[in-house]
Amino acid sequence: MLKLFALTLALLAGAAHADDTLHTDLPLAYLEQTQGDARNEPLVIFLHGFGSNEEDLFGLKDALPSTWTYLSARAPMPVDASGYRWFAKKPGDGDYDGETADLQRSAQLIEDFVQQATAKYHTRPDRVFLVGFSQGAIMSYEVGLRKPALVRGIAALSGSVLPVLKAELKADAALDQLAIFIGHGTLDQALPYASATRANEVLLGVGLQPELHGYVGMPHTISEAEVQDLRAWLEKSLK
Repeated sequence: MLKLFALTLALLAGAAHADDTLHTDLPLAYLEQTQGDARNEPLVIFLHGFGSNEEDLFGLKDALPSTWTYLSARAPMPVDASGYRWFAKKPGDGDYDGETADLQRSAQLIEDFVQQATAKYHTRPDRVFLVGFSQGAIMSYEVGLRKPALVRGIAALSGSVLPVLKAELKADAALDQLAIFIGHGTLDQALPYASATRANEVLLGVGLQPELHGYVGMPHTISEAEVQDLRAWLEKSLK
């Protein structure tokens, strides 16, 4: 579970006004920040980690371009009164993996959410990004790599490519335009840094060119440096 304590107050200074209403008109409940005329503006969709909720990553928008549209989605499976998850973890001591039915159900909800949000905010798939942390990063891989036509890019923060996706992923011309950002702390206690390097190897193996950032000494969280790198990658990916 991520709480963005690692971001400094300076990062949050000058935040644009956001709507704190929980919206329910799309397949997943979500928070929104958008301008009066969002047509053709980039659309960034945040996917939170295990046990958290839609409020957790929403603050990242304050360090990103103010005219873009930002949505932060709530995972469908409750953990407790205020926490949610995208999937249940498979039991066992092997590689971190998720229950297949949960992964498929959540992936379909995210796919539908992305398509409907793209239409609602009058933008194009080549201006849409998924930004996920932990389980949200895993789901960003699941959706972006299986349905690359839906988005311009995915940012996987402290995540991993799960075994089934790794086994099924093959080189495909449809993946050629997919931009990928991988960010991970070297002292991540939940998903080890090796999860990032393995994901990078898998993606290179199918012809993708991910941008890998390792953050020395960072645990399972997001740092200010990572957010600045994320912003640079997002802006570069639109050129």
